[in-house]
Amino acid sequence: MGGKGTFGPGIARNPNRVGQLDGVWAVERVSGALPPLGGCVKRIHGARGTTVFPNLPGMPFEVRGLELHYRGPFSPLVDKLEPRNGSYFGRAMVLGREVGQFTLRRLDPVGQLKEQLIKHIDEAHAMEQNVLRMRDGMISTTDDPEILDALEHHKMQTQGHADRMAARLEAHGASPSAVKQLGGVLGALAKLPLDLVRGEKAGRNARDGYATEHMEIAGYELLRRIAEKAGDEETATAAKEIIEEEKAMASLIEQNWDRFAELSLQEEGITV
Repeated sequence: MGGKGTFGPGIARNPNRVGQLDGVWAVERVSGALPPLGGCVKRIHGARGTTVFPNLPGMPFEVRGLELHYRGPFSPLVDKLEPRNGSYFGRAMVLGREVGQFTLRRLDPVGQLKEQLIKHIDEAHAMEQNVLRMRDGMISTTDDPEILDALEHHKMQTQGHADRMAARLEAHGASPSAVKQLGGVLGALAKLPLDLVRGEKAGRNARDGYATEHMEIAGYELLRRIAEKAGDEETATAAKEIIEEEKAMASLIEQNWDRFAELSLQEEGITV
């Protein structure tokens, strides 16, 4: 116990103890029976890591020196790495047999941050497009003149929000993309029980609108902070200003809950 070859109680020898593999690495296929690796990265921190393919669950692994031992259903797979000119050459092994070769290239942290910023701006733009469609549905099922006026005014603001996010994408050399995988705020918006043929429209519209405003606020709070970390003050300012407009709309709904309740009951023929 505590003899030669150990680092003290409970501390295992690990050639990666200096964190030489820590970071995010782009994976590029060289040869063999490997799947397409476009967009594949390995994220490594200490003795743990994950291989990530776009829009797929991650494959977790343990770092043992210069070997990556996969966990769970991928346990037969081991990646063996060799240093090469500041990067790594890898051999994918299954049950001890080589099935493919690949390289690892460390990604620039600044570039990664910009990539994440663009992704969040793109999601904000897609979110606003989704909200615009919901606003149209609410407007078409609203009869109260005051509420209708507020909805139409906020629809104009929402279009402005979408335009600002499109402009920020353009400033980063990107363009709005079709978001294929609903997630985060977009996924939550998609789950709202909006039904254009339902009865009791006023109360349900108010409920859905109130929930939407707060999900938008959450999305822009996250975007603002990521933009600040990326040094993008224009996007951070845009997010901050949009948050204030979303809060104002949510506050307007709050101030009219009694009115929404009355309208809902009237729609059902109930007079109190």
